[in-house]
Amino acid sequence: MKVKYSQEFREQAVQKTLNRGDRTIKEIVDELTINCYTLKHWLNHYRPEQMPTNPTAKRPPDWTNEEKLHALMASYGLKDEDLNAFYRHQGLFAHHLNSWKNDFINKHSPPNKPKFDKALRDEIHQLNQELSRKEKALAEAAALLIMLQKKFQAFWAEKAS
Repeated sequence: MKVKYSQEFREQAVQKTLNRGDRTIKEIVDELTINCYTLKHWLNHYRPEQMPTNPTAKRPPDWTNEEKLHALMASYGLKDEDLNAFYRHQGLFAHHLNSWKNDFINKHSPPNKPKFDKALRDEIHQLNQELSRKEKALAEAAALLIMLQKKFQAFWAEKAS
């Protein structure tokens, strides 16, 4: 079965390959889930100066939030080949939808600050006061013990002489 890829998908795949840095073509092919020979064929036919520009096609960074949300909803539940076909048809890559999903979740999730209600705050305050009181009592008891120790040593020193 021959799979049709959109012109935008082909152009983005070629651009991604030409700007791959240290990555191999095999890594790019695995990421895009396309055949290696297909990508090499596209590379032979498309060069940066020859790549036609489609004025109606939008680059993924140019998508509005509403379009991104619709793409996320349309792709939800798609598996394997259906999902890859969706990517090709929309001219997207998997990382686009993943980043849009993460942005949407992070933007609309409540902050992770613990919220204590008044009863818990009061209990914490009371426990801190009790702890402070016990620390003071312990310090006073330690001072009394030191004083008694000194008196005891003085008493025995007096008896010995």
